[in-house]
Amino acid sequence: MTQEKVLVIAVNQTKQEDHRFQSSLHELVSLCKTAGGTVEEVITQKRDRIHPATYMGEGKLHEIHENIETKEIDIVVANNELSAGQIRNLSDVFGVRVLDRSQLILDIFAMRAQTKEGKLQVELAQLEYLLPRLHGQGTQLSRLGAGIGTRGPGETKLETDRRHIERRIYDIKRRLQLVVKQRSQYRKRRKENDVFQIAVVGYTNAGKSTLFNRLTKSSSLEEDQLFATLDPLTRRVKLPSDMICLITDTVGFIQDLPTALIAAFKSTLEEVAEADFLLHVVDASDSDLNQQQKTVQKLLEELNANHIPILTVYNKKDLVHGEDFIANQFPNVLISAYDENDLYHMMLQIESILKEEWGFYTTHVHPEEGDLLYRLKTETLITHREFNEEKEQYVVQGFVRYNHPLNRLVEEK
Repeated sequence: MTQEKVLVIAVNQTKQEDHRFQSSLHELVSLCKTAGGTVEEVITQKRDRIHPATYMGEGKLHEIHENIETKEIDIVVANNELSAGQIRNLSDVFGVRVLDRSQLILDIFAMRAQTKEGKLQVELAQLEYLLPRLHGQGTQLSRLGAGIGTRGPGETKLETDRRHIERRIYDIKRRLQLVVKQRSQYRKRRKENDVFQIAVVGYTNAGKSTLFNRLTKSSSLEEDQLFATLDPLTRRVKLPSDMICLITDTVGFIQDLPTALIAAFKSTLEEVAEADFLLHVVDASDSDLNQQQKTVQKLLEELNANHIPILTVYNKKDLVHGEDFIANQFPNVLISAYDENDLYHMMLQIESILKEEWGFYTTHVHPEEGDLLYRLKTETLITHREFNEEKEQYVVQGFVRYNHPLNRLVEEK
C-alpha cells in the first residue's frame, strides 16, 4: 500500500491540561503511522471550545488549506470525534478526505482483526459509529466509510439506507451473543478445572505480546505498532515452583477509545475481569507512562477488574536512562522482556505476591497417591517437599488458594 500523506489537526481546549493534550497528539501521530500514513504536518489551535460547525476557526482553516495544497496532502485527521456536519464542512473546505480519531482507531482495528469474532466486533463498532452520522450525509457516506487505506465496511455497504445498517447491526449482535455464550462456557470450564489464570494487560505497544511470547514460547503478533494484538490468545505457562497457569494476552488500552469500540469489545475484555491475577505491562521508557498507567487503571475499574491482585511490570529497562525512571505503582518489577533472568525474577515476584494472598498448608501424602501429589505440584505453590522414610509418606508444604478444592483436601489430611 502506498503511504498516504496525512495532515493532523487538533484543538487544544483551554480547560484541558497541556500535558494530556500533547500526549494525545503524540499518540494520534503514532496511530496515523500504524494505519499506513506519513504525517507531513501537525496544526493546532488553542480555543475555549471546539467550533460546532468547522472544528477550528476560519483563519486556521485557511492555513490548513494552504498546507494541503503545498504538501499534496491526501487525508486530514482530527484529534477529536467529529460530527457528520463537521466532517462534511471540513471536506468541502479542504477538498480531501477528513476523518477523526475514532474512525482512525476503528480503521486500525479493522486492519488487525484476525478471527471471525474480531472482524464482527470491528464491523459492529464501525456501523454503530456511522449510524448517528447518516442524517443528511448523501455522498459523504463513502468518505465516512474510508480511513487511511479505505478499509472497513466499504463504500458499497455504507451507501445504503439506515434500515439496512440497523438490520446488519442486529444480525451481528445476534451472532456475537452466540460467541459470548461459547466464550463464557469455555471460561466456566476453565474455572471448574481450577486452573489459575493470569491476564497480561497494559497500554498499547508496552510490550505485552513480547512478554507473552517469551513466557510461553509462542508467536503471537509482535510489532512495534499500536494494537498489534487484537484477538486474545491463551497459553499454558509454568511458575518456578512448577505450578501451571493459563496466561492470556489482551488488546492494548488507549486514551479516548471510541465508545462503540469499548462496547463491541466487552466480551474480549471480559477475559481480564475473569482472571485471578493481572500483569500490568508498562513501557518504562515512555515519557507519558503516568498518563498511560492512569488510562489502564480507569479501564480496569470500568471492567470491575480493579480488585484483582496485580503486579506492575515496568518493561524496556534497556531503554531507561538512570534517574529518568521512578516507579509509582507497587508491587512492581523492572525488566527487559528479552532477558531470561528478568523474566525468572518476575515469575518469583508473582509467587511471592500469591503467598501473601493464599493460605499456608502442611500435608502428608502416601506414595500411592500419585494423582494428589501431581495436583499439589501443578495447582499449588509448593515450598518444601521431602519423603519421611519412617512414616513412608511425603511431607508437602506450600500455599493454596482459599477457594481451591485442594484447600479442603489438605485440611482433612
